[in-house]
Amino acid sequence: MSENVRIDPFTRIEGHLSISLELDNSRVTGAQCSGEMFRGFEQILRGRSPLDAQQVTQRICGVCPVSHGIASVLSQEEAYKVEVPKNGRIIRNIMLAANYIQSHITHFYHLSALDFVDVTGILTYTGNDRFLKGIKDWVQSEVQSKKLFPAAPFLPRYEAKYLENPEVNMSALRNYFTALDMRAMAHQLVAIFAGKMPHMATLVPGGVTEKVTSKKIALCRSKLGTLKDFFETSYISDLFAVAGEFPEYFDMGKGCGNFMSFGVFTDDRGEVLFPAGVIVDGAQQPLNLQHITEEVRYSKYSDDSGFHTTKPEPHKQGAYSWIKAPRYNGRPIEVGPLARVLTGYESGMQPELKAVTDKFLQATGRSLADLDSCLGRHAARVIELQVLFKHLEQWIEELDPAAPTCVDFRLPATGKGIGLTEAPRGALGHWLDIKNSKISGYECIVPTTWNCSPRDNNDVPGPVEQALIGTEVMDTSNPMEASRIVRAFDPCLACAVH
Repeated sequence: MSENVRIDPFTRIEGHLSISLELDNSRVTGAQCSGEMFRGFEQILRGRSPLDAQQVTQRICGVCPVSHGIASVLSQEEAYKVEVPKNGRIIRNIMLAANYIQSHITHFYHLSALDFVDVTGILTYTGNDRFLKGIKDWVQSEVQSKKLFPAAPFLPRYEAKYLENPEVNMSALRNYFTALDMRAMAHQLVAIFAGKMPHMATLVPGGVTEKVTSKKIALCRSKLGTLKDFFETSYISDLFAVAGEFPEYFDMGKGCGNFMSFGVFTDDRGEVLFPAGVIVDGAQQPLNLQHITEEVRYSKYSDDSGFHTTKPEPHKQGAYSWIKAPRYNGRPIEVGPLARVLTGYESGMQPELKAVTDKFLQATGRSLADLDSCLGRHAARVIELQVLFKHLEQWIEELDPAAPTCVDFRLPATGKGIGLTEAPRGALGHWLDIKNSKISGYECIVPTTWNCSPRDNNDVPGPVEQALIGTEVMDTSNPMEASRIVRAFDPCLACAVH
């Protein structure tokens, strides 16, 4: 029996997304990801000073402004031909890595956990944990008064299978609340050198304006230690609990099978912690930016739009999304933590990443191929954070209070620059053109533009659309299976429709 299901609005993500599913005998045979607004940041930037770019582009997203700011200054530094001093590079690594911690904690606990945690279990809680008893009383009062329709964000919810072990379930629910404090602390770690967070005030071409002091180094150590303790004692165990009770999600949500990373976290020797690379049809290859295009057959932009050209056409016949369709050598590409882990693993450049990945696979009895799945995307975030925490500790110790954090530069009348980095959600690129000392062209291709892209000019679905195809939806009025798969990508629609 054929059936159409629409999840609109798609909640617990950043921005406005709707998902349309075509089902045949409860199995998804077709899917559409629809970005539902247009923002026009590239148009906003034209004619402005290039020095505005890192501040304006940070406003693309309040979750990952660090990534947009860094991509912007990297594009400017290439155009200005300026080298960042060691302290500036290290501080940027610290700020971006702290933003990874914040983003991954937020994604797992506050966006995805309620797909697996039985929040209604709190209503029958009989233990002695005063905190959980307080939450139980609060939820009961809100359900009765319905002031928050009711007890948002916990209810209403889909009826589905959730964590069955009551102790594990209650522990995960408690960690949900602790994670709110950890998210704030990760923001504070960024703000030590950023001035504020979100939207850093100190990030400039040539480095970072905030100076290094022994007090700031001590603050970094303290906050990182607390975050690491939460990660090791709570986040990892909660992920393994979900993996133990939902092993079928290692077999669901396989995407397009192609992956890309722009590379991120460079040291003073020029080596990259998560290297750049592309995997197409299972084969590793070097990144070639000339292969990147943007297609618009099903996007609400004029047919002559594409890479470096954006002309809105809201009533375009057949278009269903405000997201373009980026392609690499004509192929859909998945980006994000999974792509970073797989490209780093396959490149052989990072034995530490490979060792952490192998340890996780051994502990779960899974193969590398199983990571291309719904649960594999969650696992990839834990794998990369295990590597990042160790390097964050090293970077903090390398800071030198006696050394500069930025250098002067001269704004050219003309220039071009490309800034490539890895946002928590994946490969991020900013392309900058300068004429008469003003921005004449600016282009961003962001992670969710890749992952949630619509079909391309050849009718090939984007990565999330492909990940949904083949999924069995047990109850079309409660399409939890599809929801879990989409949320595993951690879509950011505010970025995708920038």
